[in-house]
Amino acid sequence: MEERVHYLLQQFTAKTLNEAEREELLTLAEDGSSLLTGEIIKMIIAEEEHAVEVVVGKWNPVLNKILAVDKPTRSPKRILMNSLKWAAAAIVFIVLSFTAYISLHKKKEHVFASDVAPGKNKAILTLADGRKISLSDAIAGNIAKEAGISITKTADGQLVYTVVGSENANDTRLNTISTPNGGEWQIQLPDGSTVWLNAASSIQYSLNIGTAKQRLVKLDGEAYFEVAKNAVHPFIVETDKQAVEVLGTHFNINSYKDEKVTKTTLLEGSVRVSHNTTNESEVLKPGEQSLVSVAGITVKEVAVDEAIAWKNGYFMFNNERQESILRKIARWYNVEIEYADQDAKEVMYYGTVSRFEKISKVLRKFEQTGEVRFDIKGNKVIVYKE
Repeated sequence: MEERVHYLLQQFTAKTLNEAEREELLTLAEDGSSLLTGEIIKMIIAEEEHAVEVVVGKWNPVLNKILAVDKPTRSPKRILMNSLKWAAAAIVFIVLSFTAYISLHKKKEHVFASDVAPGKNKAILTLADGRKISLSDAIAGNIAKEAGISITKTADGQLVYTVVGSENANDTRLNTISTPNGGEWQIQLPDGSTVWLNAASSIQYSLNIGTAKQRLVKLDGEAYFEVAKNAVHPFIVETDKQAVEVLGTHFNINSYKDEKVTKTTLLEGSVRVSHNTTNESEVLKPGEQSLVSVAGITVKEVAVDEAIAWKNGYFMFNNERQESILRKIARWYNVEIEYADQDAKEVMYYGTVSRFEKISKVLRKFEQTGEVRFDIKGNKVIVYKE
C-alpha cells in the first residue's frame, strides 16, 4: 500500500493523475490517511538529508481540519473537482508547513577541521608455530597449511579452514585471530562454524577443534557466532567472566574489558551461560540477553537487531548513554575520545547510523540532539556539552 501511495503522490506532483487515480488520492486525503501524510513527509526527508526527526502523526489533524471545511453543494462533477482542490490544498499545506519546520529547526552544518575514515577488514592470524600473517595484506587463495588443515582467504575476505588430512586429530596447538581498532573479520572454523569478529577483538582455538570432545573457543571483545550443529561435540565460548555452551545456534557475545557487563544475545537455538565465579547459570531462549557482572547473571528480553547491528553494517542505539556509544565509535574508527565536559557522557541517544560513513557524518547525527558538540583533531574526538 505504501508503494501505491508513493506512486499516487509522484503522479500528483507531476500532474499526470488519471481520473481513477484522482478519486483514489481524494479518498485517502479525505479519510486523513496516515499513509498519505507519512509518504509526503518521507519524500521531503529524502531531499532534506539533515532534517530533524518528526512524528508523522502530528500532521494528521492538520489534514483533517482542512478537509473538514464545508464545501459548496453543486453537481457531482463540480463536487469532485472542488474536493480535489481541497485535497490538493491539504497536501500542499503539509508540504509547505513541513519544509518550513525543517528550515526553522535545521542547524547550520558543523564543518570539522579533519575527518576519519571508517574501519574495514583488518586482522592478524597467529599460527601455531608463532608466525603472524596480516590477513588484509594477504592475497586471496591458500595462505597457510598446518597439521592437516588448509587455511584460505576467499575473494570477499573471509578466512576458511579446511581439513585436508587426519594429522590434526590430536593437535591441541592454538591459532589466534585478532582485529585491531578499526578492523573486523569473518572466519569459518575447521568444524564448519562461522564467526564474525568485531573491532578490537580476538578468538583463540585449537587446530583439532573439528574433532575435539569439546569445541573450545576463547573470546576477548565481541563476536557473532553461527555454530555448526554437533550434539556429540558441544561448542563452548569462554570469556573472562563467563562460559557459553551450545550445540548449534546463532548468538552474539559482547565481552570487552572496558565494559562493566558481558552481554550474550541469542537469536536462534539455545545456550547455557555460566558465571565464572558465582557458578550461576542461565539457559537463554531466542530473543533473550544475559548480562554477566561481578554480582551475577540477569536475563532480559531484547530486540536482537540492536545486538547484531555492527555485523550488519550499522550502529543502533536505543536510549543509550553517549559515553557507551562513543566507546563503540572509538573502537571502530580507531580514535581517542576526550571529554571537555563530563556532563556530555550522560546524554542519551537513540537512532541508527551506518558504520561505513566517515566519522564526521556520524557525529553530526549526535549533534542534532542539540545537547553535544564535537571537534576532531587528528585521531582525537573532543566532546562538549551544549
